[in-house]
Amino acid sequence: MPRSNNDQLPAAYVVSGSWPRAQLRADAPVSAYYGQVFARNLAQAMTDSGIGLRALGEQAGVSHATISRLLRGMVLPDLGTLARLEAALGVGLWPGLAAWTNRDLV
Repeated sequence: MPRSNNDQLPAAYVVSGSWPRAQLRADAPVSAYYGQVFARNLAQAMTDSGIGLRALGEQAGVSHATISRLLRGMVLPDLGTLARLEAALGVGLWPGLAAWTNRDLV
């Protein structure tokens, strides 16, 4: 999927630690922070519901490989994928502006 403004993949901005709890570079764009918090939210929702990649993929109509890439910060979700994952898990996953305004709290 194309990224806006030639942003790198979210995980490309990691300077220390492990994705998605890593510290991001000072020049990381807002999309990297959104991707990071989204990956955390997705991982937590999967843990809370006890669902794995393949089962979630089947339930949401999203390939398990795409879910894996989302969790690893290798891609950002498009709106359709986001909607299908949120509906399948029954929780909001998109972090919204809080991902950017709370970026120093990571």
